[in-house]
Amino acid sequence: MLAAPHADTGDTAWLLAATALVLLMTPGLALFYGGMVRTKSVLNMLMMSFVSIALVTVVWLAAGYSLAFGDDLGGGLLGGLEHAGMRGLGPDSVHGTVPTVLFATFQLTFAIITAALISGAVADRTKFSAWLVFVPVWTLLVYVPVTHWVWGPGGWITDRLGALDFAGGLPVEITSGASGLALCLVLGPRLGFKRDAMRPHNLPMVVLGAGLLWFGWFGFNAGSALGANGLAAAAFLNTLAAGCTGLLGWLFVEQRRDGHPTTLGAASGAVAGLVAITPSCGTVSLLGALVVGLAAGVVCSYAVSWKFKLGYDDSLDVVGVHLVGGIIGTVLIGLFAEKAMTGGAQGLFHGGGLAPLGRQLLAVAAVAAYAFSVTYGLGKLLDKALGLRASEEQEYTGLDLTVHAETAYDHGVLGHGAPVSHSAPLTAQKVESQA
Repeated sequence: MLAAPHADTGDTAWLLAATALVLLMTPGLALFYGGMVRTKSVLNMLMMSFVSIALVTVVWLAAGYSLAFGDDLGGGLLGGLEHAGMRGLGPDSVHGTVPTVLFATFQLTFAIITAALISGAVADRTKFSAWLVFVPVWTLLVYVPVTHWVWGPGGWITDRLGALDFAGGLPVEITSGASGLALCLVLGPRLGFKRDAMRPHNLPMVVLGAGLLWFGWFGFNAGSALGANGLAAAAFLNTLAAGCTGLLGWLFVEQRRDGHPTTLGAASGAVAGLVAITPSCGTVSLLGALVVGLAAGVVCSYAVSWKFKLGYDDSLDVVGVHLVGGIIGTVLIGLFAEKAMTGGAQGLFHGGGLAPLGRQLLAVAAVAAYAFSVTYGLGKLLDKALGLRASEEQEYTGLDLTVHAETAYDHGVLGHGAPVSHSAPLTAQKVESQA
């Protein structure tokens, strides 16, 4: 008689820690993005990330998890609703060697940060009220189906196409990057784009945010092994290595191109390397990870300038880092995948031929096209129904003050030492009258 499946305590303990690490990435992203915007939009940037935690959690528990990881409804496109509201999942339910509710929570943290990532592309000009609608709808229409394609039972990208993605190059990096591009095209450029200097206002905050992201990324990638084992250890080391070569590659380009390596470049390069190694951390060797990170650091450092040539205002380089980096990491699996890591599949450079590369390219094209088209349509619909863009006055004055009635750097005191009242909204007129 076969024993009933049960959770392994070591695997469960590791995944509990990894889940907490991934959740920490969203506050880390908030600081990373918050430091990159101007002072008048810092709090709005933080809020767009923080509110994503609440919004995505509600829709994930209500229907998102079931649609992503429920039994396939046919064609490998979407799961069923048998676990809507987490129905049928209790403390004794097991997914592999971990409790199913823990696996669902781990996957939830991926969904949260993916939605939050998009905010960087549309910083400084998005209506907060429209963002509150966009996030849950986008999660259900874009993130959930792509997650089923890649990781769900019977998902067509993994089970039928045979493409590889260990920790989220397709559902996280490419969906957020392609969706960010679509949304910034719907919104149009910021006031003063290509004319005004829009430099990061707080680089120490940027570096702190990047450090928290890097720290959390170990849970993101090594946690995707779903166990405390050798694969998790290899993914952990690959993540560290690629972040380092991404950082160095970006700085090398800056030194040659601009004559000086920058703090923002170091933070951005590390993130680019981490983005690229996400899909490949469990499929390539250490040498492959070093190459993946270096390629991302170099290519992404050029890609962030494409917006000025092509005219799309990707405020905080979501397209240049997450879309481009995600494509690099996903495609290079087709070159560097090793049997020792994958258990069978091999890339072109290890005797696997051109077929693995073709599968990776097809998966990238399908996910990018789907995410872009659905997000563009959703953005247009929301813009017509609610208005997606803040008014010129709000954008000029700053969303912190005009939307949230707060400022980031008054330290609770305005004008001649008058304390901020919490009983009434703070308006631009009040600030001027107290100055």
